[in-house]
Amino acid sequence: MDIVLLVFGFVLMLVGIFGSFLPILPGPPISWVGLLLLHLTKAIPQDWVFLGITAALALLVFGFDYVIPAMGTKKFGGTKYGVIGTTIGLLVALFFPVLGPFGIVVWPFVGALVGELLNKADGKTATKAAFGSFLGFLTGTFMKFLIAIIFLGLFIGKAWDHRLELFPFLH
Repeated sequence: MDIVLLVFGFVLMLVGIFGSFLPILPGPPISWVGLLLLHLTKAIPQDWVFLGITAALALLVFGFDYVIPAMGTKKFGGTKYGVIGTTIGLLVALFFPVLGPFGIVVWPFVGALVGELLNKADGKTATKAAFGSFLGFLTGTFMKFLIAIIFLGLFIGKAWDHRLELFPFLH
């Protein structure tokens, strides 16, 4: 059973990393569930303080992900249309990878710009607002990705430290 929990936990860690970029999936909370599964194995001692701190961190970053893009948009004079455009641009980048890895950067900005132009903003105001929305999006995404990667490192580190208990046949 420990190996099943370990494998499923590792899969959730990877899903959490992808969830850092996908607006549909809450990346850090999914990664945290992976940490929880690791601690539910018999080989890893349950550390509720560690799990509590990492859960609080995952929820904090999850909450900031909604606040930071709005702050960036407001600071640069944007509207809700810019935020929506950024999200649509991200989805275009993910499902139609025309520009490859650069699409994840280009399409959210283009989406924010189109969103602001549809809101009847002039070109200069729309570009400034799109930049703010895009900057907020990048900041939130970077924070989620960083937390998911840190959680993966913690997962691997704890699993490695207890590898002989997890895999007794290695003795």
